[in-house]
Amino acid sequence: MAKHRIAWLPGDGIGKDVLDATKIVLDKIKLDAEYIHGDVGWEFWCKEGDPLPTRTIDLMKMTDAAMFGAITSKPKTVADKELDKAMQNKGYIYRSPIVRMRQLFDLYICKRPCRAYPGNPLNYKEDIDFVIFRENTEDLYSGVEFYPIPKEMLKVRGMERVSPEAAISIKVNTPKGCRRIIEAAFDFASKHKRKKVTCVHKANVVRATDGLFLEIFYDIAKSYSAIEHGDANVDSLCQWLLKRPHDYDVLVAPNLYGDIISDLCAQMTGGLGFGSSGNIGIDYALFEPTHGSAPKYAGMYKVNPIATILAAKMMLEWLGETKSAIRVEEAIAAIITEGKVRTYDMGGNATSLEMAEAIADKC
Repeated sequence: MAKHRIAWLPGDGIGKDVLDATKIVLDKIKLDAEYIHGDVGWEFWCKEGDPLPTRTIDLMKMTDAAMFGAITSKPKTVADKELDKAMQNKGYIYRSPIVRMRQLFDLYICKRPCRAYPGNPLNYKEDIDFVIFRENTEDLYSGVEFYPIPKEMLKVRGMERVSPEAAISIKVNTPKGCRRIIEAAFDFASKHKRKKVTCVHKANVVRATDGLFLEIFYDIAKSYSAIEHGDANVDSLCQWLLKRPHDYDVLVAPNLYGDIISDLCAQMTGGLGFGSSGNIGIDYALFEPTHGSAPKYAGMYKVNPIATILAAKMMLEWLGETKSAIRVEEAIAAIITEGKVRTYDMGGNATSLEMAEAIADKC
């Protein structure tokens, strides 16, 4: 029996392409694993009214971790919009499967490393290296939304300022949710000798929810006196990340802000072809690239698979395969530095599979 059982979830568009490429690298390092295919994505919303079928959830419960490809999370064409409307008329409401998986498995940590590998022609600066800890289950992604607004809710104090015709999404931050993501950020900084943790917020305007996040941040910081800490409004942070990126090391943020700044940081370190993400809980974890499904490239094996291979590197760390994780990252760094094999986003013409093979050869 294989040592590890991995849920293999290609999803939509280029998801299969980048997972196929990643498998080349995992096979080269001889990871002792069984990869079990799971159905997820827009296709199953269209066929079954559920982009995350129960059978896939059951499959994930029997595995140690999951690798996820990409997802199409909203209607793209007129035909899709009509289908979406028809499904809603049948009582089916589309919810992003990746958001559901994070909540179902309590994957409260979204860890997104942002490292500029030397030699990457897309780097903003050569030596950027920081890590984002994004709360992954609450905030505006909690799924508590109303349209139309229930009449009884309009009676709540403060709602007199809200039009009855409005759609509302409720921002939810709990003490538990804030505390555990902030502790995870400080624990990581302590373990990996990172110099500073910065809290990202907008507490000057969003006073209740972001105020709670900020208050708990400074409470927890008292227990980590050796680590420098501070906070920044999310809007001004975006400016300072570009102006003085070396002032930052570990960033911790509520869900929405973490999502936004991680895409900015990915662009600073090469673009979404280098953006990897680990969705991590106490007993389970799911790993993915941060890019979308790029349906126009599906099946062409054109896109850069490095983001997904870096996600697999994080999976190896989660599984305790530390030496293999180091081998994979060193191989990626070597290929980028050499510059002989580059996908189209890097100015070359290598396919996803050719990039993966080159990395595998270095492992």
